[in-house]
Amino acid sequence: MRAVSALILVCAMWIGAFPATAEERPVTVVELFTSQGCSSCPPADALLGKLVEYDDILPLALHVDYWDYIGWKDTFAQAAHTKRQKAYAYGFGTRSIYTPQMVIGGVDQAVGSHVVEVMDVIHRHQGKSPRVVLQTTTAASGGVRLRVARMTHLALPNKILVQIVRFMPKAQVEISRGENAGLSITSTNVVTDIQGFGSWDGMETVEFDVPTPIAPEGQAAAIVLQAASKGGYPGEILAAIKLD
Repeated sequence: MRAVSALILVCAMWIGAFPATAEERPVTVVELFTSQGCSSCPPADALLGKLVEYDDILPLALHVDYWDYIGWKDTFAQAAHTKRQKAYAYGFGTRSIYTPQMVIGGVDQAVGSHVVEVMDVIHRHQGKSPRVVLQTTTAASGGVRLRVARMTHLALPNKILVQIVRFMPKAQVEISRGENAGLSITSTNVVTDIQGFGSWDGMETVEFDVPTPIAPEGQAAAIVLQAASKGGYPGEILAAIKLD
């Protein structure tokens, strides 16, 4: 617990040195691949909980299932999350996967408990100029309409996936077995579903009807635009917006 508290303090000091109010920044998506059965993961879970406090960061926890055999079955684990992590590994040129791993912007990675390294990567992404803008309006049907437009003359990927990500904002679980036995772990923005509902070629402005319901009761959602690399693997995240 002492290590987790120190981690949170360092995170707060680091972010405080770079005020988010200086100018509007694009939302940086941070995906944490974690497991309740991983003894190294609680500090990364705590760091993700701090990142949620900042409007220009979208932290997401994707619980994997490959540690379920060591004494505790993760209550949020999904095989789809393990598959997504493996797809990122392929893009990074490695076959190995691990927890806690943070993938930032779909293109950079860091050990999720290495706060200085994580924050350095996040700030590099925050310094980028936005290339795509997302706006939401109310459709005639009463649902949500998403507008996607480019903000650059530079080339964009020619296949960009439009996805809705649904997640539980906060959940607390008492761990009774395994490496974290006796701990009460608080998880933030626990991903329950990632659903693609369109694609964009990066050219003309387009609009999409966001799937309904936006999220189950007690959950929240965000839209994430992500380039699809060769073979359909997840690539760079070009834009994201949180849904009210």
